[in-house]
Amino acid sequence: MALARIAAAIAFGWWIVTAPCLAAESPVSGDLRKWHRVTVTLDGPQAAERGTPNPFRDFRLVMTFEHAATKTVHTVPGFFAADGRAAESGAEQGNQWRAHFTPDQEGDWTWRAALRSGKDVALSADPEAGQPVALGTAQGQFQIASSDKKVPDSRARGMLRAVDQRYLRWAETGEYFLKGGANSPENFLAYADFDGTPPKHRYRQHEMDWREGDPTWAAGKGKGIIGTINYLSSVGMNSQYFLTMNVNGDGDDVWPWVDRDARDRFDCSKLDQWEIVFQHMDARGLLVHVVFNEQECDQLLNDGELGPERRLYYRELVARFGHHLALTWNIGEETTNTPAQRDAYIDFIRSIDPYRHPIVVHSFPGQYDRIYDPLLGNRNFTGPSLQLGDPQYAHGETIKWLDRSTTRGRPWWVCLDEIGPARDGLVPDSVDPDHDAVRHRALWGHLLAGGGGVEWYFGWGHHNHDRALEDFRTRENMWRQTDHALGFFRRHLPFDRMSHNDGLTQSPDDYCFADPSRTYAVYLPRGGETVIDLGSSQEAFTVDWFDPRNGGDLRPDKPIRGPGWQTIGPPPADPQKDWVLLVREVRAADITGPGRITGFSLIDCDTHQPVAGFDPIPPDAVLDMARLPKRLAIRVNTEPGQVGSVIFGGNKAAYDSTAPFAFPRDVNGRYEPWKLAAGRHEIQATPYAQGAGDGAAGETRTVRFEIKNP
Repeated sequence: MALARIAAAIAFGWWIVTAPCLAAESPVSGDLRKWHRVTVTLDGPQAAERGTPNPFRDFRLVMTFEHAATKTVHTVPGFFAADGRAAESGAEQGNQWRAHFTPDQEGDWTWRAALRSGKDVALSADPEAGQPVALGTAQGQFQIASSDKKVPDSRARGMLRAVDQRYLRWAETGEYFLKGGANSPENFLAYADFDGTPPKHRYRQHEMDWREGDPTWAAGKGKGIIGTINYLSSVGMNSQYFLTMNVNGDGDDVWPWVDRDARDRFDCSKLDQWEIVFQHMDARGLLVHVVFNEQECDQLLNDGELGPERRLYYRELVARFGHHLALTWNIGEETTNTPAQRDAYIDFIRSIDPYRHPIVVHSFPGQYDRIYDPLLGNRNFTGPSLQLGDPQYAHGETIKWLDRSTTRGRPWWVCLDEIGPARDGLVPDSVDPDHDAVRHRALWGHLLAGGGGVEWYFGWGHHNHDRALEDFRTRENMWRQTDHALGFFRRHLPFDRMSHNDGLTQSPDDYCFADPSRTYAVYLPRGGETVIDLGSSQEAFTVDWFDPRNGGDLRPDKPIRGPGWQTIGPPPADPQKDWVLLVREVRAADITGPGRITGFSLIDCDTHQPVAGFDPIPPDAVLDMARLPKRLAIRVNTEPGQVGSVIFGGNKAAYDSTAPFAFPRDVNGRYEPWKLAAGRHEIQATPYAQGAGDGAAGETRTVRFEIKNP
């Protein structure tokens, strides 16, 4: 074995690493916690990006990580890291070799490294190819503690995994994932502060979104692009789509190599700078949607075959970025490759990715059958990345591929990742502030078909368009409406148990998503009455309305009772506009008491997390605003976490029917600040068994505190 021969040549010592302190000489760095990036950096042979031998092609670093108790083994590809700090130094040479690893279990881990050299050794599937190369250290151990992060940080949720269902699932929390984010700009990485990159984007308008403590590189670079991530997260988005290579494409401004025409020499400093951005996406809860190439360059590497340059390209990106928690590999935008080529790409990526991230492919409008039918039998493929020329087809096309894949025994994760027409896509708020058509047809049409989520494309016919986007705020109204939709699903629906059931209402224009006889979500594009089939259930059903334009709490209506077809009257306001109807069966086993209030927490409205020392708020606390975040709210903590409603101050007009129970209010879980005044304050809260302060009341609790220096 290679490791045995290396061990015979070099005397290795075991490095003991425990959190939180690391010995200065340890090759292991990072937060030694579950789901956090752990980096092993090793002293090895001196090499250069443009040198001979080629450090990317003629060397191969492989690391194995084994959990001591469970004997789980992860085999992770490594990479040449120049001087080990290339993001800062811009170095092109050095003797540092590195691997990133994401541990999925707490406890003791051991690691071993094997570096081999030889002509094209990185391309070989033979683990014994080439010759072993000595490393300063080649084995060690470390100990992993539990994560200390909170949502929306992906490290609080774990790895996002495909689980052969319609939705991806977070490994730590078990929550199902719904995507909402940006498909533009596709050349997101054509950013002026990246080394060796044409400066197409500067994102100056988002430098104000950068926060103290956020990452930068090379003496303060990167604030614009880091600010875009902060902004998208602040409006509830959780995904960003981008190309990692578009040579000869529309932008012709993104590549991972040392120059545009290189194919097997990678730019260490640029890729380290990309990694800083992707790490921040993890921290802010955004999926890293990696698109390997666009249509204009899908034949660029090896004439479209899985040849040496393409294998090397995939390997380098998997080695450098595969450890990220929420990541999708997209094998090509508007792909024109053959079915055999696509199968080869997918199977190769799966073979080298130790984390088995989702693998998708993007298609031209109208070419779905040609692209996706041959993939129905590929067990390594996760699902379509749909592009639609017209949003009216979103509902039907999503249903089509969900049903076809389910029939084949393995439901796909079907996402709507580009909505046309190409000139428009999602236009700026200044052109269409309401976005009625895309909200109706694309957003709700896709989600209520059972789709996995949407990313918004910005058409070339408008300012801040795809490839020229500088300000994501130009579409803020649609970010908000997307957040309303995702929040509705997360808070009110057991959506993993529901499916498209348009036949359960009598209007052909309605979208119905249901667990029949149990839960129904019906989108009414023009409001009005509807007639719904409650099946054989003879139980009572609650009826609530949700405003997809403005979000907010559910609005209760009078209950109904099954069985069979039942008529439900018009929405509570704006009866000719779109509304979502939520109908839920109430079984005797579901009826519980009002619950109880366990305390109150002070919430930072910018992070949506409790303030240290005030979770819960201690009796007669003093809030010195000179020492606290400036935008604060109060959360009422209940047991169970979801009670019927909470009434503030005994006034039934001031209620909150869905957790989190916030004062003064929250919108889809996003806290809004309280206008603070100096002096003493008290807040009363009472839990109720039903929404809007109905049903049995629980015990009233009061929190008292004083505010200084507002």
